[in-house]
Amino acid sequence: MRNLQNNADLARWPGLMTRGRTLLFCMLLVGINQPVAAERIKDIASVEGVRTNQLIGYGLVVGLDGTGDQTTQAPFTTQSLLNALKQLGVTLPAGTSLQLKNIAAVAVHSELPPFAKPGQTLDVTVSSIANAKSLRGGTLLMTQLKGVNGQVFAIAQGSVVSGGLSESGSDGSSVTIGVPSVAYVPNGATVEVAAPSSFGNDNFLTLNLHRPDFTTATRLSQTLNAMLGQGTAQAIDPMSVRLVAPPSAAAQTSFLSVVENIEVEPGEASAKVIVNSRTGTVVISKFVRVMTAAVSHRSLVVRITEDFDVSQPEAAYQVNPQGQTVVTPESEVDIEEGGAGEMFLFQPGVDLNDIIAAINQVGATPADIYAILAALRAAGALRAELIII
Repeated sequence: MRNLQNNADLARWPGLMTRGRTLLFCMLLVGINQPVAAERIKDIASVEGVRTNQLIGYGLVVGLDGTGDQTTQAPFTTQSLLNALKQLGVTLPAGTSLQLKNIAAVAVHSELPPFAKPGQTLDVTVSSIANAKSLRGGTLLMTQLKGVNGQVFAIAQGSVVSGGLSESGSDGSSVTIGVPSVAYVPNGATVEVAAPSSFGNDNFLTLNLHRPDFTTATRLSQTLNAMLGQGTAQAIDPMSVRLVAPPSAAAQTSFLSVVENIEVEPGEASAKVIVNSRTGTVVISKFVRVMTAAVSHRSLVVRITEDFDVSQPEAAYQVNPQGQTVVTPESEVDIEEGGAGEMFLFQPGVDLNDIIAAINQVGATPADIYAILAALRAAGALRAELIII
């Protein structure tokens, strides 16, 4: 593998910003083809070990305007307050009954980004875990945020901001806007311990694709080997590509800054039809095909037929040995609606896009579309995976 000296050397490598061939994403309803350029590696893959870590804690929000927990139904709120007061040197007489409405027990959570360092701040989400009506206007007391291993990584405290609102009248009527029992503390947590990371501890790096695909993993490794030298990358499975990297964290940072901006043409997705049964949305991928079949659903009749035509070279070309006789398929789709007898004829080269368009023309409902697609799939005429969401 060639050593990476600086960005100026990298800029001279031929084809660094090469555009790939077209990639067809999906076709909505009528199946419109939209070619796109190759994608950067940073958009289709991530570096193994470079990840966020979830943090969680338990705390108290005080200063509420009578919208806090009903302590008779949430005794742990009172217990938490007593423990907090004891740590501050305040001891209440035994048997003291507190009837508070301006305090709420909350779950506090945040995400520790990769490479976070002590002193950086994090946004915090605060959620009521008892029966508080609203956290609007409250203040979160000092709360430890722990990782899954129980270690404290950050400390949270500050004024909460709630986009929700809950008001009630004396006659029992109430109005609620949004979710007032969930609030936020912008920059409310301070990192105390650096995020754990194994980056730079090995001479190898692994890129994990966001969507596993044999073709994409192979193309990614081939592209990296062509640009950075043979032996740099190896596809170990449809999800992961292993890279030979410099030994230090600083060198690996520069190395990855080059790798993540290299463009790769992802492999095209398999044939799929996705139907949203609630909204009636139908998404069709590129390679969806329909074989010869006939479907009757209520007043709709769908017929798919396929004939074959022979393409014979003209007389002027018969002396040319390159002229060949070719058998070409010609497909037709007929849609009939009971009563009206309306029929739609399509040119050769029919696929599922034409069927969906025809069904829409006769005013079929989403349920009709789903029923027809499901019947085609059950008969083996729909050459695609049918996904209902």
